[in-house]
Amino acid sequence: MPKTSFTTFKNILRSKIALGIVAALIVGVGGYFVFFKHGLTYQFVTVQKGSIAESVSLTGNTTPAQSVSLSFGGSGVISNISSALGKQVYAGQILAELNTNDLVAGLHQAQANVAAQQAKLDGLKSGSRPEDVAVSQAALDKAQQDLANIYAGIGDTSVDAYAKANDAVRTQLGQLFSNSETQSPALTYIVADFQAQSSALAGRSSAGGALTLWQGQLTNIDQSSAGLELLLQNEISYLTTIRQLLNSVGTTLDAAPSLSVTTIATYKADVSAALSEVNTAAKNLNTISQTIASQKLTISQSKAQLDLKLAGSSSTDIAAQQAQVAQAQASVASAAAKIQNAQIIAPISGIITQFDAKVGQLASPSMPLIAIMSNTGYEVDAGISETDIGKVQVGNIVSMTLDAFPNETFTGTVFYIAPSQTNTQGVISYQIKISFGKADPRLKSGLTANIDIQTKKKDNVLLLPQYAILQNDTGTFVETLTGKIVTTSPVTLGIQDQKGDVEILSGVTEGEQVINIGLKAQ
Repeated sequence: MPKTSFTTFKNILRSKIALGIVAALIVGVGGYFVFFKHGLTYQFVTVQKGSIAESVSLTGNTTPAQSVSLSFGGSGVISNISSALGKQVYAGQILAELNTNDLVAGLHQAQANVAAQQAKLDGLKSGSRPEDVAVSQAALDKAQQDLANIYAGIGDTSVDAYAKANDAVRTQLGQLFSNSETQSPALTYIVADFQAQSSALAGRSSAGGALTLWQGQLTNIDQSSAGLELLLQNEISYLTTIRQLLNSVGTTLDAAPSLSVTTIATYKADVSAALSEVNTAAKNLNTISQTIASQKLTISQSKAQLDLKLAGSSSTDIAAQQAQVAQAQASVASAAAKIQNAQIIAPISGIITQFDAKVGQLASPSMPLIAIMSNTGYEVDAGISETDIGKVQVGNIVSMTLDAFPNETFTGTVFYIAPSQTNTQGVISYQIKISFGKADPRLKSGLTANIDIQTKKKDNVLLLPQYAILQNDTGTFVETLTGKIVTTSPVTLGIQDQKGDVEILSGVTEGEQVINIGLKAQ
């Protein structure tokens, strides 16, 4: 075949191939529109009426329904304890007490003052007779003589107290210290507790100085009433210093690894004997001090009665004396309150979860010593974000699960919402409290609770699943099919539950079918 004829044949062949490809494309596209486009199917979701509940989920912890932390209302040395950690206590039970000798004396003084003031008032109102004046004068003279006799006995009691204190420090503790009467005493044994050792050494130095001062005062006693009362106060203070030394030495013996068990027992017996002597001396001196205070009040009362007998009375005098009686009664109430503040009394029944009170310990009002957790049940504390706080109200029903009890559901109710916020590292939340629907003896403090709060519930409302709703920048819509045309209709949404159902406020009707744009199988 000639070359020109062959080229022409190739061109014709190429044209036919190209036309075939074009035809195939046309057939394929047409087939798509015929068989696929016109055969497109939709899934539908039917608008139904039903109930829906909105909820808020968060995490919290169980806490006791009631718990208190207690301290003394005043300062002082603890003299008695009557409970311990883990013990059951009851409301009104006394748990710990301070030494109240001075407070009791003060109460007696205040009560005697009330009696004196009341007697004076009674005298003003009733007037007096010569024989009444004589009786009152005799009572005053006797009271004054009794006080003089008490003062006369202070010297002997002071000497005895000094002897006991001196024996406690310089005899009973003699073998526990070297260089005892210097500014640098030392223990005769090794102590593993540096703080206890330092306290003991400082206490020995202070006790030695106190005994020296005490001995000097006894050498030349001021026999005036003021001088004798000052001596009593100083002696009581010296004994307090010595008692602190004995307590410190006792602590060192609990940390003395170099001593044998027998030696430690011997030393502790010496310390105990010394402490007994000091306590006896302190009791004797305190008794005299309290007796003097009481006798002074007796004298005051007797003198007030005599004065009333000797003086006339007027309405003004009576009114003024009535005010004095009221003031004295207020002093009694104040003294009684101080004694009350010297006790820690359980305000609720429950279990003690903290008990740090120890006999001999110095306590102050700022020192919480005892905590009680009530046995009236538990509640749940949780923090809710500011985005959800507007949904929650007191009385909302709560469903909870506890990590400690898997596969169990507990019910409860919101009973408290904090009025002010809690700011934690810039994150705002509000505390809420939830009560349990019923008591459960298995509950403990601090358990983790997973909480669902039902904030709203509506019945007989239009519902659609979330996946059947289209949301974009222009609004919220559903798609419906009219004939073969897809129509987009705006809808207004209400609340949504955790299952994904949404309340439709407007835009659809019951029974209407909308396109399942999420393509979830029905």
